[in-house]
Amino acid sequence: MLSHVHVGITDFRRAYDFYAAVMQELGFPLRFADPVKSWAGWMTPEGGRPLFLIGRPFDGEPAAPGNGGMIALQARSREAVDRCYARAMTAGARSEGGPGLRPQYHPHYYGAYFRDPDGNKLCVCCHERPA
Repeated sequence: MLSHVHVGITDFRRAYDFYAAVMQELGFPLRFADPVKSWAGWMTPEGGRPLFLIGRPFDGEPAAPGNGGMIALQARSREAVDRCYARAMTAGARSEGGPGLRPQYHPHYYGAYFRDPDGNKLCVCCHERPA
């Protein structure tokens, strides 16, 4: 359904270090990184699309998170959600809700919420029953 998601950033090195840690924990390999152009992208382990991209806004204006916007990244297990959340906190995230069940969404929804160093809201979640 999705081709790609692009998140606006203000400081490439800071954002790259943050997202590299999060994506590594989720098992999404780096597809490219270009510090000169201030953008990078990660893909699914199978390759191709969808892509998750970070970069400075095309219009040259400062990056700003949208009110009500959130990007949810899928983890393969609840343990991966826990590890990713811990890694994000270490990499400079601000918590919006630690890992746990959210049965109001569905009985097996396990997620964690945080904001990146630029204030963009992210969720890491697993929809599977525990192993």
